[in-house]
Amino acid sequence: MIGKLKGLVETIGEDIALIDVNGVCYEAHCSGRTLQALPRVGEAAVVFIEMIVREDMIRLYGFATEAEKNWFRLLLSVQGVGSRVALGILSTLSPSDLSSAIALQDKAMVGRAPGVGPKLAQRIVSELKGKVPALGAIDAGVAGLQTALGEGVAPGAVSDAVSALVNLGYAQAQASGAVARIVAKEGEDTPTEKLIRLGLKELSS
Repeated sequence: MIGKLKGLVETIGEDIALIDVNGVCYEAHCSGRTLQALPRVGEAAVVFIEMIVREDMIRLYGFATEAEKNWFRLLLSVQGVGSRVALGILSTLSPSDLSSAIALQDKAMVGRAPGVGPKLAQRIVSELKGKVPALGAIDAGVAGLQTALGEGVAPGAVSDAVSALVNLGYAQAQASGAVARIVAKEGEDTPTEKLIRLGLKELSS
């Protein structure tokens, strides 16, 4: 099995990259995020590989980080999520943002990815709840949020507060971290308005 490629970037296409390893070019299907992270053609690159073998094909999927590769594997474990949809999700959301979405049970955020309707988004956040920590790739703010709330499923007020902070221009990971620290101090019953107010104070300090 191929787990990682080290070589020169031969070609970068719309959804694939060719990596030249000592004269042998490997075709890796990649997310948009990974393709953007690759160096220029002719330069050295390291691509983490998930190799899928079926009766009628052998296909390589390439990722810029191990975290992204692990997310790809995890997404494929959800019924209705194939490789194309999984790559679409990883093109839309970073591993940190995806961790936040699962922790907050934010199906709307997952639903931003192409090919993911409301029902599938709900299934993804539901089935992956509790599996995210095993990846070891959760942002510290999300980990704090999960610790503060027990199972990692945020009540409505917390989800609304994080969404409001994101709409104000803060990154998902920043907003989650700020709200996590506030919930740890104030308790999970803190109203949305207070969470937003304290969150803004936390983020501006």
